[in-house]
Amino acid sequence: MMKKRILFVCLGNICRSPAAEGILREMATHGSLAGQLEIDSAGTYGGHAGELPDPRMREAAARRGYRLESRSRRVTEDDFDRFDMLIAMDDPVYERLYRLAPTREAGARIFRMTDFCLTRQADHIPDPYYEGMHGFERVLDLLEDCCRGLARELTENTQTP
Repeated sequence: MMKKRILFVCLGNICRSPAAEGILREMATHGSLAGQLEIDSAGTYGGHAGELPDPRMREAAARRGYRLESRSRRVTEDDFDRFDMLIAMDDPVYERLYRLAPTREAGARIFRMTDFCLTRQADHIPDPYYEGMHGFERVLDLLEDCCRGLARELTENTQTP
């Protein structure tokens, strides 16, 4: 079976999208998704290109057992060819991705992260950059819930004949 390629996208690619990448990567190392996913992250803003994720997000994620080591990069039109799913953290990012999509078919591969929520109610993943540590913890709670939902959906889709 071919690997499913997933790109998480937020604004700067230093908080939310690398956290989602790290969470899903950890979830995918165990169970039926092991070896079946290619996961990356990017941002709609390129001002942090080459940087590691925000130290506060890395610290909060590490306490939960996630390693966030990817380097920030800006999303490109080529990503629509490279990835099966582009998952936006909020509506402005979703709309930016949709404007960047080269075709209608490419636009159909854009999703909202909160589309995958299982137990938490949210219409977007808030940017914790200007909040205290509680903001990072809240984002991780939401991302864990959404990643569990995404993993469930991916597992169900890979097991259908």
